[in-house]
Amino acid sequence: MTYAHPIPNDLDSFWMPFTPNRQFKKEPRIVVSAKDMHYTSADGRPILDGSAGLWCVNAGHGRQRIVDAITQSANTLDFAPSFQYANPAAFELASRISSLTPDPLNRIFFTNSGSEAVDTALKIAIAYHRARGDGTRTRLIGRERGYHGVGFGGISVGGIVANRKFFGSLLTGVDHLPHTHLPKLNSFSKGQPEHGAELADDLERIVQLHDPSTVAAVIVEPMAGSTGVLVPPRGYLQRLRSICDKYGILLIFDEVISGFGRLGTNFAADRFGVVPDMMTMAKGLTNAAVPMGAVAASEAIYDAFMTGPEHVIELFHGYTYSAHPMACAAGLAALEIYREGSLFDRVAELEGYWEEKIHSLAEARKVIDIRNIGLVGAIEMSPRDGEPGKRGFEAMIKAFEKGAMVRVTGDIIALSPPFIISKDQIDELVDLVRDVVNEID
Repeated sequence: MTYAHPIPNDLDSFWMPFTPNRQFKKEPRIVVSAKDMHYTSADGRPILDGSAGLWCVNAGHGRQRIVDAITQSANTLDFAPSFQYANPAAFELASRISSLTPDPLNRIFFTNSGSEAVDTALKIAIAYHRARGDGTRTRLIGRERGYHGVGFGGISVGGIVANRKFFGSLLTGVDHLPHTHLPKLNSFSKGQPEHGAELADDLERIVQLHDPSTVAAVIVEPMAGSTGVLVPPRGYLQRLRSICDKYGILLIFDEVISGFGRLGTNFAADRFGVVPDMMTMAKGLTNAAVPMGAVAASEAIYDAFMTGPEHVIELFHGYTYSAHPMACAAGLAALEIYREGSLFDRVAELEGYWEEKIHSLAEARKVIDIRNIGLVGAIEMSPRDGEPGKRGFEAMIKAFEKGAMVRVTGDIIALSPPFIISKDQIDELVDLVRDVVNEID
């Protein structure tokens, strides 16, 4: 095959993350450029982006406004420390984010990724209780099938077995709620499923088991993305909020995927009408052009730290690249693109059409469930006997061969395209997935 762009001669040196390296390096899937809704493969083919890169390129690829902002920032201020010093864009971006987050989540702490945002939120939660003289509250509660990044904190509260078995759980005193996936009751649900709100009541049992005075925080994804688009049952998040309030426990929403318009609102908290005490975010914050994450905390949490002598650091935590000038520039440009293009509203307008098309795959071979909300969809296939996940893996490869990038987790195809996708491109993507599902064994 003649490639439009040469494949690198040395594929061995790069140890790829979350990738079967040996298989990939035998049959590499390499993209060399991107614009709007498409990548370009190394052999020159257009690849329709059905996953917004990695749930993150919400406004589409190659947005000139972001490119210009990064370039200007690099030419003007390549780096400024955020320990004891700062750059103006950091304050401007924090202000812009706080105008989008639900009140009172108006204090923004910058990180470099979703994983760092999660570990930051967990640390703030424990430190908050200690600052209030409630230092016995150190226990953290996550959820089965939850994904909260790859830091030891995120792995500890996360509930994906493969992420935990090699590394263990560094944090002690962690427990997990049951997941909300109830296929026998909720299969082929459109939007929020009807059954499962009562699963939140297990938090009562866990809290009583460990004693409420030991529990610092509960962390959940309002919509679990990485484990196959698990949409919260109606009333579930409201029950979690009520129980946390009852026992003085902080509620953290991991909005790394669901934030910045993916569900047709600023954040999932807005979509579901539940305000947590902290939210983590990343991905769409900069349209993925520069790595960046953040934690939005309530004013009450921030104020609990603002005591003692003013020359003393209140929170001993941070990262060298927190609020990096180029990341801030990319974030400001991305938020302007979202606002000027009304892209979050566009997701809401497309949701009905998206839902109809996604559920048209119900009759495809081997499909056992379909789930959707906002501009997210999951097509779950029956696993192959003795080879769980193999069918999904083959579907991902075949989709790329046919001209689309999709995400898979196990035997679930997850779709989350950029918000600029057209109805014709939705048709194209769904038809391609249908062909893929029908063709694989």
